[in-house]
Amino acid sequence: MYRKLGRESRQRRSILASLTKAVIMNESVVTTEARAKEARKFVEKMITYGKRGTLVSRRKALAFLHNDNEVVSKVFNDLAKRYESRNGGYTRIIKLKERIGDDALEVKLELVK
Repeated sequence: MYRKLGRESRQRRSILASLTKAVIMNESVVTTEARAKEARKFVEKMITYGKRGTLVSRRKALAFLHNDNEVVSKVFNDLAKRYESRNGGYTRIIKLKERIGDDALEVKLELVK
């Protein structure tokens, strides 16, 4: 099962793609716990695509990440080499605090060094 995040499917996919791009480029992002847990799946999938290194994997990553060549090249050139000896578990979630206003739990989603 997956989280709907209170959005329609197009909006949900766009949010998750943007979060995935932010985590890959900045190597960490602060967001709500539900969004982080859902985005984690896609970040790990993109790094796995990068480790495969095939043309099909690159096209799948480009399709999900809105044809952002900069992000995809970082995945395939940098992150794939960094995690070549690691079998999954490329991200971690660190709980921070409750957000003022709606009391949502904020977390930091980051790549493991």
